Amino acid sequence: MIRVLLVDDQPLIRSGFRALLDLEDDIEVVAEAADGAECLAFVKELLPDVALVDIQMPVMDGIEATRHIAADPDLADVHVVMLTNYGMDEYVFDALRAGAAGFLVKDILPEDFLHSVRVAARGDALLAPAVTRTLVDRYVSQPPPAFTSGGLERLTDRERETVALAAGGLSNDEIARRLVISPATAKTHINRAMAKLHARDRAQLVVFAYESGLVTPRGA
Repeated sequence: MIRVLLVDDQPLIRSGFRALLDLEDDIEVVAEAADGAECLAFVKELLPDVALVDIQMPVMDGIEATRHIAADPDLADVHVVMLTNYGMDEYVFDALRAGAAGFLVKDILPEDFLHSVRVAARGDALLAPAVTRTLVDRYVSQPPPAFTSGGLERLTDRERETVALAAGGLSNDEIARRLVISPATAKTHINRAMAKLHARDRAQLVVFAYESGLVTPRGA
């Protein structure tokens, strides 16, 4: 059973998502919260598998709440997925750095929404295509500061290659086909790279890959 926390200051948005989730046999909505402070309290109490968190909320915004969740080792299994409107894409990079596992736009199709919740629960990165394009465009126009954590030099050549493909949006199965290895081996390379880079999840590998220059956006 996938346990989900809904966090949005608009009751109508929460009700719409809940109506979809309640129809699924493998998903349970454990609580709803209207701001980031309530989100933190429920996350610590209920330890949901997935927290669907709006970006802009009163009391504490979604990015700050995500930052607190990512910094708490007891909450390492909670996967935060940010809910965004197309007009709020400027927050994408900050939220990923804060520890978000991915993004969903609020006009997502119901079937894609349900699939995305299940993907997030598995711990895979989740970036809607429109959001990914915005993230890449930001690197093209305004490259971020040079990577300073000193982790990339500890990666093997194969791990670097795997991270670069993951940053391009490929799944473990797609990486395996590209490198002619098994999906299990691809997953192992990703997990080892995450450990060496101290990345909370696959989404942060995308950030590291671009920041370090391991991946250069097309047109840069």
